[in-house]
Amino acid sequence: MLNGLRQKAIVKPGGVVEICSPELPAGATVEVIVLLESPLKESEKPLTSFLGSARGSFTTPEEVDKFIRQERDAWES
Repeated sequence: MLNGLRQKAIVKPGGVVEICSPELPAGATVEVIVLLESPLKESEKPLTSFLGSARGSFTTPEEVDKFIRQERDAWES
């Protein structure tokens, strides 16, 4: 059976990464996969920065109601 352990770590000088856990028995064979987080470039935005910024995106239920009323009125005219 394969068990997983997920931790974040800070790389120490010399590229050293240390993982400590009581779940790791002494002498056990483990496979370590390191995923390096790359910093965002200045031109890149996280997807969450787009929330509420596009047409039809609303921050409150009242804004949704107002928009729907305006659309209905436009169709009735």
